[in-house]
Amino acid sequence: MKDYLVERVLLAAGHIKETHETIRETAKKFGYSKSTIHNDVCYRLPKIDMALFEETKKVLDENFADKHIRGGEATKKKFAEEKDA
Repeated sequence: MKDYLVERVLLAAGHIKETHETIRETAKKFGYSKSTIHNDVCYRLPKIDMALFEETKKVLDENFADKHIRGGEATKKKFAEEKDA
């Protein structure tokens, strides 16, 4: 694997581990697509650093479990803004 890919994968995974941000938020922060970040942390990371992958996977699993709550909050906010307008 090329050095720049390894660096990107480790940077994204470390960021997710430290900040507990979602893949979407991480992709926006680093300027990559969410598909790229997803492939980096789910498929490339285990080949590079299995321990970091396991820690990152825990965060991603937590985010996945909370997804329905964040979606509900976003919908509530959207309709509140439309009502005020």
